[in-house]
Amino acid sequence: METVEASAEATTRTHGIKLHKPEDFEGMRRAGKLAAECLDMLTPHVVPGANTEALDKLAREFVLDHGGLPACLGYRGYNHTVCISPNHVVCHGIPGERNLRDGDIVNIDVTVIVDGWHGDTSRMYPVGEIAPKARRLIDITYEALDLGLAQVKPGNTFGDIGWAIQQYVESQRCSVVRDFCGHGLGRVFHDNPNVLHFGRKGEGAVLKPGMFFTVEPMVNLGKPQVKVLNDGWTAVTRDKSLSSQCEHSVGVTEDGIEIFTASPLFRPKF
Repeated sequence: METVEASAEATTRTHGIKLHKPEDFEGMRRAGKLAAECLDMLTPHVVPGANTEALDKLAREFVLDHGGLPACLGYRGYNHTVCISPNHVVCHGIPGERNLRDGDIVNIDVTVIVDGWHGDTSRMYPVGEIAPKARRLIDITYEALDLGLAQVKPGNTFGDIGWAIQQYVESQRCSVVRDFCGHGLGRVFHDNPNVLHFGRKGEGAVLKPGMFFTVEPMVNLGKPQVKVLNDGWTAVTRDKSLSSQCEHSVGVTEDGIEIFTASPLFRPKF
């Protein structure tokens, strides 16, 4: 795949992969920091009985109060700040009347805009006491993300990222969702490339300094197949097995990776 130079004013998806300038990293750091801090803020509120609409409101107020904009609010008709996806919801769960229950596991995904730059991240939250199989699934997902991120360096390929995630997840007798993927981002919310969480070593575009994208594996305890509900957003596992996801926004540096959405609270220890 070809690469193109990105201007600071770029606002539309391109046919190539943008190569951002060194000064663009600072914009992504600010956006990523706010996105991570939003999820940090929500942590003590994700408890049994918590209302998902109320959590969404907390996130929206936090982002606005800290100088950012909620990227999802109004995006393609979506009317919320975060996606909240419990249990067998794979992604894009819509906040609403549902209250979280003891034993749930839930993914919360937030994207913020700071001075035109996008920070996109998600993490898993245990609600009260969760079952050992749920805890194991979350640990596998975090480990898969770590292994994928370890492949992000100049000269490697996007296939290397997908391969590292897939081979580990499947070795743990779980499955990688194929219907959704990571994506380029920067001044554009969803840009090229598509970042698959499965693949073969050495295949796909070569990673180069200045590429910005997300890595966000979705891992199912059962089979990989999903379906989207009638609301047009909520994706669930077809076999109703538990699903888990975690996500970082990253940039390729001259010698490796910078994780823009890093937080000491991102990977909880049970």
